[in-house]
Amino acid sequence: FACLLDRYSRPVHSLILRMVHSKEDAEELAQDVFMKVFRKLSSFKGDCSFSTWIYRIAYNTAISELRRKFVAIEESQISNVSEEEVSEMLGRTSATEQLDKLEAALELLPPDERALILLFYMKEKTVEELTVITGLGTSNIKVKLHRIRKKLFVLIKGMEEN
Repeated sequence: FACLLDRYSRPVHSLILRMVHSKEDAEELAQDVFMKVFRKLSSFKGDCSFSTWIYRIAYNTAISELRRKFVAIEESQISNVSEEEVSEMLGRTSATEQLDKLEAALELLPPDERALILLFYMKEKTVEELTVITGLGTSNIKVKLHRIRKKLFVLIKGMEEN
């Protein structure tokens, strides 16, 4: 186990730090990763490189932690929102006010959803480019973008009500 720590602790910590942006959280999560690696060592099948297996555990651990810090929106809230409502809400405020609300709502999204929206709308990446970047299928990207847009509506509407 000491050999594993010597070889992989820095790269794992570095990956997690880039994701969570907190040195203390990264240290704690890296410890969690190596506890998981130690407990699940017998489940390593060898169908990928060992470092890939460890990085996958590190990535999933960091994503799980990040998701706990973001607002969860119920499916029923999203499914009841029409595209007309979204367009109407965004059309009744000034552009500056819209951007302020949008930026605040974006901060409440999980990192993977925020990244998808920013890549599509801000970086103007096509759906096809997003499939290459994320590894998701074209239809999955389209559905996710649609659902994230509705989530943003729910978040902004909640801000307006408060």
